[in-house]
Amino acid sequence: MSSDDERDDKELDLTSPEVVTKYKSAAEIVNKALQVVLAICKPGAKIVDICEKGDAFIIKQTGNMYKNAKKKIDRGVAFPTCVSVNNVVGHFSPLAGDESVLEEGDMVKIDMGCHIDGFIALVGHTHVIQKGPVTGRKADVIAAANTAAEVALRLVRPGKKNHAVTEAIQKVADAYDCKIVEGVISHEMKQNVIDGSKSFLSVSTPETRVDDAEFEENEVYAIDIVASTGDGKPKLLDEKQTTIYRKDESIHYQLKMKASRSLISEVKERFPHMPFTSRSLEEKRARLGLVECVNHGHLQPYPVLYEKPGDFVAQIKFTVLLMPNGSDKITSHTLQELQPTKTIDDPEIKGWLALGIKKKKGGGKKKKAKKAGEASTEAEPMEASSNAEA
Repeated sequence: MSSDDERDDKELDLTSPEVVTKYKSAAEIVNKALQVVLAICKPGAKIVDICEKGDAFIIKQTGNMYKNAKKKIDRGVAFPTCVSVNNVVGHFSPLAGDESVLEEGDMVKIDMGCHIDGFIALVGHTHVIQKGPVTGRKADVIAAANTAAEVALRLVRPGKKNHAVTEAIQKVADAYDCKIVEGVISHEMKQNVIDGSKSFLSVSTPETRVDDAEFEENEVYAIDIVASTGDGKPKLLDEKQTTIYRKDESIHYQLKMKASRSLISEVKERFPHMPFTSRSLEEKRARLGLVECVNHGHLQPYPVLYEKPGDFVAQIKFTVLLMPNGSDKITSHTLQELQPTKTIDDPEIKGWLALGIKKKKGGGKKKKAKKAGEASTEAEPMEASSNAEA
């Protein structure tokens, strides 16, 4: 059997240095893409233009890699660039004709992803369009999401249980008098799998449950925390705003409409595993076929949900590799200066933040982990040392 055949038969994970390299290369690209997008988030900028530039950057950068590989390596956008403002919870990536623009003072959530050979790096970041430090409730909700994410980073480690992470996230949000948005799940990721079966909730509800699980070495997680100054129970206001979908490979229902069959054929060819935006399809045909594809489960939608007007929603998302020497956060971006109205006094939360993310070996790594913990405790900008530079 050739090495290529063996590679196809075996599920690839972080025990392979080649896989680690692909994760880190994808992370380096998506971190740079986030910087590109942030630089154009200015008053008057059209949201659809920002989304298109984010995706175009990822496509161009990944296109320059593995050009001469013997076997074709799929690579590109793992999650379309979304720019969700103020009380919009997420997944806002509008069609070409949309005229939505950013305004001074907007709280902007950027969510995006890149993959190389199906190995996915996701990142989500919150930025307020203003000069000077972020204050008041805007600062509280960003600090709540960031501190909860930093706590989760320290608790998502081999031997720990997923439900313990959920409880800790909830406690951090309470400390900032904010709510964790319901329905947001942090998933394990594998090759070509963006939402693996192992996961944990940010907040427990009777409607949303996940199976008990224990984290293990060599797993990869997208830690996704969304906090709100509102009640954390978002609503769908307009189904027509949904533009992001993912093909469900388990559904084999025979579609009736020619437009639907044509659409699914295109999706299978171009986006077999990753979420995509309908903006990247031929628009008229896509509109005709989408409804039947969604109604029969071929496409899973990522709806645009809203908190109440006047509420602010913040998101922090990053990808973490559970390596033998500790956790490696490979995607992130430094926050603006925050001046929240609340401070963390709870000794249990302070204890979580003081935990190192690397195993105790080698002075440099220990110091970096400590700095990241200190920054999070005070809800200050993340240290540059915790940013991914693969």
